[in-house]
Amino acid sequence: MIRKNMAAISFDPRVNLQMSKNSHGVISEEIEGLIRVYKDGRIERPPIVPNVPCNVAPVDDVTAKDVVIDKFTNLWARIYVTKRSGILPLLVYFHGGGFCVASAAWICYHEFLANLASKAGCIIVSVNYRLAPENRLPTAYEDGIKTLMWVKQQTLNCSPEHNWWLSRCNFSSLFLAGDSAGANIAYNMATRLGSSNNPDCMTIKPLCLKGIILIQPFFGGEARTLSEKNMTQPANSALTLSASDTYWLLSLPLGSTRDHPYCNPLANGASKLRDQRFPATMVCISEMDILKDRNLEFCAALVNAGKRVEKMIYKGVGHAFQVLLNSHLSQIRVQEMVSHLKAFIHQ
Repeated sequence: MIRKNMAAISFDPRVNLQMSKNSHGVISEEIEGLIRVYKDGRIERPPIVPNVPCNVAPVDDVTAKDVVIDKFTNLWARIYVTKRSGILPLLVYFHGGGFCVASAAWICYHEFLANLASKAGCIIVSVNYRLAPENRLPTAYEDGIKTLMWVKQQTLNCSPEHNWWLSRCNFSSLFLAGDSAGANIAYNMATRLGSSNNPDCMTIKPLCLKGIILIQPFFGGEARTLSEKNMTQPANSALTLSASDTYWLLSLPLGSTRDHPYCNPLANGASKLRDQRFPATMVCISEMDILKDRNLEFCAALVNAGKRVEKMIYKGVGHAFQVLLNSHLSQIRVQEMVSHLKAFIHQ
């Protein structure tokens, strides 16, 4: 069961947000209600979703604490540990937000991940990576790799400070997971870890990557798909086509097009996927998401490359339904998703 008090988050741009009184100047890019970028370089992110401290307990049998991974870059994570007994899989999770907004402390992620840790029976490390446009890609990928190396180091050091969660982890059952932009991060981290030609490739032993979970992965491309052009969006959709374009403009390396490999993994053909060492993959797709067709094409390319893929399609819901929770149907679909994720990580 999903707790009834889980936050229903609205991304309605008509909400009257109180911007700073000093917010004067020429706006170069804006996603209404979420981010404003001014020509002078100033950036505003209105508090459309409240942050909550880790000691807020949305689920009774889960403890959450924040840990510092790199104090110099302010990289940190929120760790969720269920009180159920036993050694459990470790899920390293990356939140969505187009690489430009959101936080591991947002109430919608805090409640979703606490619920997931409890119901799916896993330890979760939710990474608060650096955001674009201040930190364009591949910074988020690098923060993800740095987090894995930090976990590895704490494990090797048998760190007493972190024994409260390390002692509960099955390090041979590591999963990278995320939704939207976070799923893009999980995928790009997996490709780095699976490529012998990439200078970022490094051993993460004693951690063993068993699988990746991509929830509505945020990919793009210069050519529009049918769902991008024609999909009827649910009310208060978390992702429109114009917002998607703006996120990519703000997050890709300067001068890049949406066919950059960070954005479009199939831009140069899918043949390179065959050469990748890739773990089992679950892809969760929303039926009313503008990304639906792109996600389906990605799944087909992985299958054609001989990779193991489990594809789940959630009927009647849009992008990020699992954290928006703006309808009774979305709450039902969250229960289905949690059940699917539990089966995937415990198989």
